[in-house]
Amino acid sequence: MRQWGPIAWLAATAAIASCSKPAPPPPAADPPAPAATAAASTAAGRLVGTVRMSGAAVVVLEPTDGRTFPPQSEPPVMDQVSLSFGPELLFVRTGQPAQFRNNDDTLHNVNVKHEETREQAFNVAIPTGGHFDYTFTRDGFYRVGCDIHPAMAASVFAAATPFTTLAATDGSFAFDEVPRGPWRVTVYTGGKRLHQDVEIKGDVTEVTIE
Repeated sequence: MRQWGPIAWLAATAAIASCSKPAPPPPAADPPAPAATAAASTAAGRLVGTVRMSGAAVVVLEPTDGRTFPPQSEPPVMDQVSLSFGPELLFVRTGQPAQFRNNDDTLHNVNVKHEETREQAFNVAIPTGGHFDYTFTRDGFYRVGCDIHPAMAASVFAAATPFTTLAATDGSFAFDEVPRGPWRVTVYTGGKRLHQDVEIKGDVTEVTIE
């Protein structure tokens, strides 16, 4: 989930003691203590929550103030090994690349469709040791399958925010390093979509989604 100046040095000049002797070198000045560290450490907080689940629950935290995020440092990866996709659920950033690999000893294809619209994202064959890069342009869930091996299945969830997670079996979830400000929590569980607005103010903010 998955993401910031200079210190001025003062030099003291020494008075020239004699016209026949050069001035001694200026004494080394102690650097001032940095003042921005404390402010930077309080610019973000932690969101801790609980959701009443109906099966698995995907939790998404999105800003409501138009905030944008830096690009991802590495693309998320879904691999194929032993006739299985891994992971079973891959979180990706909308508008940024994801990578699909084949480290199995057989040819696979990756057939991906948007869950809600049934729109085809892509359908490509990936040989052993190969990979395919793709950038999702629409938020939401995607079904992933292999036409060669119908038992293989997985899911992709795409969102513009880097704050996405799968709730634990007891319904708990958490997001770290959340910039302070207004956010909306959206939970997808049991075919339902639950929303709740939250303000990140202090070091820890708690929320319950029902």
